[in-house]
Amino acid sequence: MTNGIKTAALMGLMSGLILVAGALLGGRTGLTIALLIAIGTNAYAYYNSDKMALRAMHAQPVTAAEQPAMHRIVQELSAEAGQPMPRLYISPTQAPNAFATGRNPKNAAVCCTTGILQILDERELRGVLGHELAHVYNRDILISSVAGALAAVIMWLVNLAWLTGGR
Repeated sequence: MTNGIKTAALMGLMSGLILVAGALLGGRTGLTIALLIAIGTNAYAYYNSDKMALRAMHAQPVTAAEQPAMHRIVQELSAEAGQPMPRLYISPTQAPNAFATGRNPKNAAVCCTTGILQILDERELRGVLGHELAHVYNRDILISSVAGALAAVIMWLVNLAWLTGGR
């Protein structure tokens, strides 16, 4: 099964759970409201998952002048793969980490923390960035982003049900 089909199936399953919760909470009216929430959540998660992840990490865009090695490595790897170069970001976090986010290769971003940039040499950084680019080009990142956003909505609905006593 391709990642596109997996993402569509996940969005359908999570939307179904939102609809069931809405129907249980409010009958026909709850189902209608849940349908609107599911559609809105799917659209928001699809188009904004990269921005949510980058904002959560306080990431800032980085230029070639600011991070020449990171920029050069990603540019070379993208060219070798015949894929567009993603936007590059730095997160002011000491924990060594890197991640990729976005809905497709044309709208992707790769982020490194300051911590990982301090401890890796260029060869190691190339390996990490190559790993992240593989996630971008295999479209793995959309699945996890959409799953996180839809799970957050389901938890919100569960909390709402708990607070309202199931009504």
